[in-house]
Formats: sequence, structure tokens, C-alpha cells
Amino acid sequence: MTTTTPTQSLVTGTDADVAAAGLDSDALARLQAEIESDIAAKKYDGARIIVARHGVIGLDATLGYADRTVDRALKPDDIFRILSLTKAFTNALIFRALGEGKLALNTRVVDVIPEFIGRDRFRANRKDRINLVHLLTHRAGLVTTPNPVPDACLGHLDEVIDAICQMDVVSEPGTNLNYAPALNHALLGEIARRVYGADSFRDLIQEKIFGPLGMTDTRFGAPEAWADRIVPLRASVADDSWLSAEEIESLNDVIDEDAEMPWVGSISTATDVFTFAEMLRRKGEHNGRHLLAPAILDAATTLTTGDMTNDLYAQIAIAQNWELPPGNFGLGFALSGTGTHPSFFGPFTSPRTHGNYGAGSTLFWIDPERDLTFVCLTAGVMDEADNVVRFQKLSTMAVSAAI
Repeated sequence: MTTTTPTQSLVTGTDADVAAAGLDSDALARLQAEIESDIAAKKYDGARIIVARHGVIGLDATLGYADRTVDRALKPDDIFRILSLTKAFTNALIFRALGEGKLALNTRVVDVIPEFIGRDRFRANRKDRINLVHLLTHRAGLVTTPNPVPDACLGHLDEVIDAICQMDVVSEPGTNLNYAPALNHALLGEIARRVYGADSFRDLIQEKIFGPLGMTDTRFGAPEAWADRIVPLRASVADDSWLSAEEIESLNDVIDEDAEMPWVGSISTATDVFTFAEMLRRKGEHNGRHLLAPAILDAATTLTTGDMTNDLYAQIAIAQNWELPPGNFGLGFALSGTGTHPSFFGPFTSPRTHGNYGAGSTLFWIDPERDLTFVCLTAGVMDEADNVVRFQKLSTMAVSAAI
């Protein structure tokens, strides 16, 4: 089951345009065929992929199923729960606050959220040292739980923040990199809300990011009116996976109309994610206006974490007998870096290739050296090790199309 009709808001380049942009049409056809083959083999259910160079779209394909269990074909304007790719949007809001002078990289959490110190003075150790850089680079030293509160409370940002405020710091801030599924970006979202004086994080990011970019199919929470377009989370993960199928699929209910989850709770289309990625490729510019400052994006896409290993993904690498991957974080963005270790970006993208990913399912990146943009949202959440292998392959095939 395959369709390749582009969405109405995107225009795929003519053959001449694609060639002029330095994209190999045969290589892009191989990339699409590889995804079709994987879907036919039931490795996952469907994919919405866009590949562009210099802003010219060479591949815009809608492939397979939104939900194989009911034989529902994926449509170009279907909406995905994009999981941790959400963090890219929260990062952008923080970048805007930095550019507007509302925050500094050394702003401490307690400077904005004083109750972060906690109600128990014996559990307050080192909390006053955690700052914005620590949160953006996953070096805050907080626990890495994906669920700081029970599922019934996860969508309520105020309850999540209160729970985080009572947690211990488990390592010296800045000394190790351990990817945080939830806590860092929950704090970043609340920090942004408070410094802008907004009533809600959802309304703030709509005003500052989604609205100006025209991302009309993106929001935090899943409106009931959009239910027929939303791709359900269906997980196929190993028994020893760091996230269970139940934890992943529970988000179908947790991310409801009222949910505010700055770390995992947004929904979007491939078209909107592409619009966001293209703004980043153009150094923060959209329709003649700089939404984000080029200087801040330059810093955000520069390696900040040195050769520190990402503890969470190191666990996956050890289980697979892979080379240990460096963390390769800028400010909020994952970076390609250098080396031959398995990674979402693959070993052939340029070192400052940057983007974000969602557990077992979603990825976007921009290769600034090749001026190449890649967006792929998939249906059917894979085990994370399989997901790394899948996206390494697709990223390599995409960058191979740049000639």
C-alpha cells in the first residue's frame, strides 16, 4: 500500500529543479523503495518522509499504514504523536527567550522556579547549581525517569513540576550526560512559561513558535476534533527495552486534548516538522523574519558535551555489542559528530548535522554542510536499538542522494 501524493502545502521540485539542487533522483527512489520493503516485511507500519536540498523537495512520500491493525492507509496530512521530537519545539522557545533577554545560559532553575529546591532541606543538595545549559545538554544530574508522576497526572505540567521539585539530584550537575526523557524539558517548558508570564505553556508556544511558522497542524495535546487524523501509537519492543510497549501506548490516552507535556506531548504532521526544520536550515528565518537568532542557533549546533558518553544510549550499545556512542549534544540538539558508532544520523552526515528524534518512531535533521533537510515520521514504534539501525540506514541513503 503506497501513495506518493504530496501534501497541498508542499511542492515537490520538477526533475530539473531536483537535479539543479544536487539531488540524485535514482538515489531518492532507492530510499523510498527501501522503506516500502521494510513496511512490507512488517518492521513498522508506515512512513511519511520528506527530503530536500537548498529548500527544493526531492522526495515527498506517504507510505504504508497509519494503523495496520485496521488496514488504515497513511495519508499525507495524518498527524503523529511525535514523542521526544517534541523537545525540538521546547528548545526553540528557549532559544527565543534567550534572544529576547529573558534568560541566560547560566540562569539557574531556582532563579525562576524557587520551589525547585524542594520542601525537604536534606534533599536539596546541589539543586541550586543546575542551570539552563545543564538542562539543554542533559547534564543536570537528575534521575532519568520518563514518568515523574502517575499517568493520570502526566499531562498536568504543574503536578509534574511539583514532583520534580521533590526529587533528588543523583550526580554532580555538569559531570555526566544521561538523556532525560522527561525532567529536563518539563523544567525548560515551565521556565519559559514563567519568564514570559504566560498562563499556559501551550498558549505560549503557539504564540511564539507555531503561529509565526504557520504550523497549523501542530499543538501540545491532541484535540478531539483531530482524532480521525491522528496516528495511534502501536509499539513492538523487546521485553528488556528501556520503555515498555505499555508505557509507550499509554501515551495514546495521556496525550489528550488538555495535556501539557513539553518533553513528549506534541502532535504534528511531516509538513509542519519540515517547515520547522527549514526555519532552522535558514538560520532562524521564516518568510523574511528571523524567529530565532542566527548567533544562538550557531551555538546550539556546536558540540557542547565533548567526548562525554550518553549513559542511556550507552546501555543500548552495550546490549548490542556496539561501539559506545559519544553524547554529541549542542544546546538542545543532538549532533552527528564524527566516528563510526551507530547513530540516528549515520556516519556520513557532516559533523554539525543536527536534529531531534522520538522514541522508536520519528526523526528530523539538517546537514548544514550539504544544506540538506530530512524528515521522517513513522507509524509503529520500534525497539530503540532497531530504530537506531533503521534511521542510520535511511539517513545514510538520504545523504547519499546529495551529489
